[in-house]
Amino acid sequence: MRAIFEKKLSKGRAKKEINRWEEEVKRSGLRCFDKFLKTLEEWKEEITNYFVDRKSSGFVEGFNNKVKVLKRRCYGISNVVHFFKRLVIDVEGYQRFATN
Repeated sequence: MRAIFEKKLSKGRAKKEINRWEEEVKRSGLRCFDKFLKTLEEWKEEITNYFVDRKSSGFVEGFNNKVKVLKRRCYGISNVVHFFKRLVIDVEGYQRFATN
């Protein structure tokens, strides 16, 4: 399945490749993929939309996760300005505040 993300495929071709992989998994008899296969089937249309213009929300998802982790780490900080300064440090690194 990894190959479908490396090749330049159309949405239709990607669906065929995913279906082929699903059949391989089903023939293997492995039951550990059942839940994943069910989710894949429910979201296949949305998942294969990636192949239309090769864009994803990965950056936004990662940034949101970084903010959530920071909120947990900074529990108790009541000054919002300090929280956002900490966020800038986490995102851009200490280089921004270096006095070189």
